[in-house]
Amino acid sequence: MAARSMKARRLYSSLQTVPSSPTLCCSPFRHFASAATSDPPSAPDNPPDSFRDRLDAGPALADFLTSHSSSSSSSIEHAMLPENIPGVRTALVGPKGKQREITRLPEWLKTPMPIGENYRKIKNDLRGLNLHTVCEEARCPNISDCWGGSSKSSATATIMLMGDTCTRGCRFCSVKTSRTPPPLDPHEPEHTAEALSRWGLGYVVLTSVDRDDLPDGGASHFAQTIRKIKLKAPSILVEALTGDFGGDLGQVEVLARSGLDVYAHNLETVEALTPQVRDRRATFQQSLAVLRHAKAINSSLVTKTSLMLGLGEEEAQVLETLEALRQTGVDVVTFGQYMRPTKRHMKVAEYVTPAEFEGWRRRALDMGFLYVASGPLVRSSYKAGEAFVENVLKKRRAGIDVNKDGRSMMGEVRAPDVERG
Repeated sequence: MAARSMKARRLYSSLQTVPSSPTLCCSPFRHFASAATSDPPSAPDNPPDSFRDRLDAGPALADFLTSHSSSSSSSIEHAMLPENIPGVRTALVGPKGKQREITRLPEWLKTPMPIGENYRKIKNDLRGLNLHTVCEEARCPNISDCWGGSSKSSATATIMLMGDTCTRGCRFCSVKTSRTPPPLDPHEPEHTAEALSRWGLGYVVLTSVDRDDLPDGGASHFAQTIRKIKLKAPSILVEALTGDFGGDLGQVEVLARSGLDVYAHNLETVEALTPQVRDRRATFQQSLAVLRHAKAINSSLVTKTSLMLGLGEEEAQVLETLEALRQTGVDVVTFGQYMRPTKRHMKVAEYVTPAEFEGWRRRALDMGFLYVASGPLVRSSYKAGEAFVENVLKKRRAGIDVNKDGRSMMGEVRAPDVERG
């Protein structure tokens, strides 16, 4: 009833309005077309009484499509186009007629495809002993550089212990995840030690997936592997890049007393972004506690962490993080560009330029860190950083005091000129 009365009012309103243009008069008698000779009566006093009326009185679609936009909004839209962002280019890919536009990486983030005899040899050794590497599982962009050296002894491969499936799901990481990963391989410690003794390496990095399904988080398995390596090749320096063991500092102590030389645990990002970047079980303060406890248990250890840039962090937040690391006693820090592994992972907020990375390296060194590796392609396992720390540790073994700048009475310990690793 209400709808019919509203329609009746609109019909009455239209009949009372006489248009000012030529029209046909509405009458029961026949008339010819004629122009109105008198002023039309005023429109009804009542305002539009329905949403449709207000919609009809509003702007049309054409009004939104006009090109009369303000110069400020045009300049903003122009600046946001991919081709106008420094270092970012676009390209069309796909068959003709079905092409789509993609954003290409900046030139400084491009690396060669992994090829070469040495790369194949290392890969075959790893598969033959059923070993995994974080280089492959995390899709590291530096695998061709690290594995493609002139000899196995000059190569760097970060062995990933306890399988290839993690119990956590960080938004930046491409390693497989599961609540119930396969059981541990009891032969893995022996196989790892055997592979590394074959290669004749001077420095090795061990890491692992998180195993929250195990009572000790896998700490005893990790420690056993380190002891096996030291037994087969006592001269090898071992860096262990561990998880946080769910905050169980007793398991941190198991690793710190296992005979390793470098205890590494990654903060990954600043505290404000940690809940969005890392698994909910990993917290910023918990990670600081791991690094602090490792140093307290074994003061001779070199402690190390890594930060990704390009996740949306602010300059002040990075500085606060570096200050917290120095207060914790961390010796080595690395900075690298976050690179999105797949479309299911976090988007890159910013591609940080090499010049900005160099600025962070200098600022961190000024704060007192023993060594800083900083660059777009730097990762936790950084070949130049490993060589530097190796030299520092060897000098310490020889009883030579090395200060925070890496210099000693017998000369300077210098990081080799390697851009990435």
